[in-house]
Amino acid sequence: MEPADHLAHEGLGLSLPLWSVVPFASLLLAIAILPLAVPKWWEHNRNKGIVSLLCALPILIYFGFILDGGRHELANTAKEYAAFLTLLASLYIISGGIYVRGSLSGTPLANTGLLAIGTLLASVIGTTGASMLLIRPLLRANESRRDKAHIVVFFIFLVSNIGGSLTPLGDPPLFLGFLRGVPFEWTLRLAPQWLVACVVLLILFNLYDQHRLAVEEKERPGSQFEEVEKAAVPIRIEGGLNVVWLLGVVAAIFFAGWYGNRAGWSPDTQKIVQVIAMLAMAEASLSTTRKEVREANRFTYGPIIEVAVLFAGIFATMVPALLILEARGGEMGVTEPWQFFWATGMLSSFLDNAPTYLTFSALACGLLHVDASHLGNLLDAAGGPALLTAISCGAVFMGANTYIGNGPNFMVKAVAEESGVKMPSFFGYMAWSTAVLVPLFIVITLVFFR
Repeated sequence: MEPADHLAHEGLGLSLPLWSVVPFASLLLAIAILPLAVPKWWEHNRNKGIVSLLCALPILIYFGFILDGGRHELANTAKEYAAFLTLLASLYIISGGIYVRGSLSGTPLANTGLLAIGTLLASVIGTTGASMLLIRPLLRANESRRDKAHIVVFFIFLVSNIGGSLTPLGDPPLFLGFLRGVPFEWTLRLAPQWLVACVVLLILFNLYDQHRLAVEEKERPGSQFEEVEKAAVPIRIEGGLNVVWLLGVVAAIFFAGWYGNRAGWSPDTQKIVQVIAMLAMAEASLSTTRKEVREANRFTYGPIIEVAVLFAGIFATMVPALLILEARGGEMGVTEPWQFFWATGMLSSFLDNAPTYLTFSALACGLLHVDASHLGNLLDAAGGPALLTAISCGAVFMGANTYIGNGPNFMVKAVAEESGVKMPSFFGYMAWSTAVLVPLFIVITLVFFR
């Protein structure tokens, strides 16, 4: 962004009325409340689209026809939305073409191993891709067990959230950061926090899973351990060519950023190359995968359509909130890394973690007086890397605190319930996260963010 553009950009944040953030807050509250208040009505993507459009319309009119410089901001946001949705859609389509037939035994050791694999995969194919790929094999492995809700809960903790911390492909907040200038490899700096969280959770899960299986041994006739051992069916992967297309997505994103910077490509050119390459990989997956494989995965376009309509509204309505925070965010009193970690995390628990990440990144940029349209600038400011690390961990980690903190959470819950698992209620799940995750996050705060 040229200096004149940056001044105009900052001037918008200073001049915007506070009412302009109401549509953003209204949409986020709708996403949090309507699934609980009117679940049957909310499950239709058409109704989600109506709510998204109604919330976005005031901003589209105000920025598009009234506010000087507003159209430029909307255009930039539209480009980010296109790249963001293309990534999610391509990963969703490609992972939907990989079917893991058979299952492991549902022993505590095998379950822990599958969770560990999913945790690693989440940073490679995204939390959504890894969750949809592995949840059904995990449920099949534990079909004979009585107590298995805790297995799904820890799966959400690890595979659907915390596991996706190491690359921009892992979780939407990190990809938005990448789109705004954070280098692709920078997220590897989150490895210490990721390692502590994942190792602790895997150990806790293994111990608790052993305890639940031992209780079943006492309360049910026969050997439950032998039953879960018998449940094992040799693993066979169908649609394996999709692994090549997944690697193609990773290569395309990395190449466009790494080579593009060295070749002097503009950010828009890099986004165009990434979008074209990701669409090509998705089309290759659709063309080379047998219909039966996607049918076995119960693949539909419903979930990605839901993401598309909701995030269209989110991207539109968050524009004034980000501009205001960048210009006036220092008035909030959030200045230290631990404050950013918890503030970002608490909002990510109940709202969507992607716009929450951008919101607090803009706040950090305003605090350090750097341009929020390119978050790479934050890494060059004194104290900026520490703040962005705290924001990134807060957004990704604490999306696991509730069912609504991250998109895959509800998807995994729905698949589990469809398979007959009695999952905890909304507040029952929060009891799990409060007991397990909150103490862990306190430890991470003391170790990394003091």
